[in-house]
Amino acid sequence: MDAPPFALVMARRSAEYLALSARPDAPVVEPRSRRHAVRTRTALAHVLARWAVALEPAPRRERAGGHERGVGHAAT
Repeated sequence: MDAPPFALVMARRSAEYLALSARPDAPVVEPRSRRHAVRTRTALAHVLARWAVALEPAPRRERAGGHERGVGHAAT
């Protein structure tokens, strides 16, 4: 099937659907609450952050010239 005719058919169907959705007898979808999903994502983010801190490797200490210096993390 060629792309332009297929695109025209799909565009026509989409336009018909959009036009018919404005009719007074069109089905209405009730808005759903998203609180549960937001709470779940927030809880999961907290758990993953705590696991990341718990699993983070400790910086190694290395003696160089009588002084200890931290090795392993750029901020130390």
